[in-house]
Amino acid sequence: MTSPDHTPANPVIPPEQSLIEYPSRFPIKVMGVHHETFIEAVVRIAREHDETFDEATLEHRPSSSGKYLGLTVTVTATSREQLDNIYRSLTSHPLVKYVL
Repeated sequence: MTSPDHTPANPVIPPEQSLIEYPSRFPIKVMGVHHETFIEAVVRIAREHDETFDEATLEHRPSSSGKYLGLTVTVTATSREQLDNIYRSLTSHPLVKYVL
């Protein structure tokens, strides 16, 4: 995929220019429908990309109406490619509304 100016959408960033040091703990905020399958799906995705992911570290924050649930998933980031893959997996899931 390229942007309108024909540059790659996700250019390769040399390690010395990255703002993230790998490996590191990296929190990802995920908002979705407040349903048990939402939590299960997010945990499954986290484990697919980080086999050391500990579900006990998952933080839950229900919306004021209770319809949505915010989760903070903290993974051990090992590369930009891994983080990109996690974001792609999360954003493509039908119960996920936002990923930050």
